[in-house]
Amino acid sequence: QVQLVESGGGLVQAGGSLRLSCAASGRTFSTLTMGWFRQAPGKEREFVAAISWSGGSTYYADSVKGRFTISRDNAKNTLYLQMNRLEAEDTAVYYCAASIDLFLRTAAYAHWGQGTQVTVSS
Repeated sequence: QVQLVESGGGLVQAGGSLRLSCAASGRTFSTLTMGWFRQAPGKEREFVAAISWSGGSTYYADSVKGRFTISRDNAKNTLYLQMNRLEAEDTAVYYCAASIDLFLRTAAYAHWGQGTQVTVSS
């Protein structure tokens, strides 16, 4: 089992930045593929970004490519999502998730955090 706790959400103006964190405990964090997802009101949850266990590989949704950066610090058991040039369409609850799969594009995520709200005002 792995427990995930997100933090860093909040209210920001369009064009601004936020950095989300996800603290992991339980199963060895450094062996897990990690991902960020988001769910906007009235919409299905969607993939945002993923990172390999080593941090050497990353994968992004087209909607955030070039604006968001996923990273991890295995020594601190923490996952990050740096979000720049935020848009109103980025407003959502953001979730971190963990997977034992190695292939980022098709990883199945079995462990989820509770989410953190990001609101971008236009």
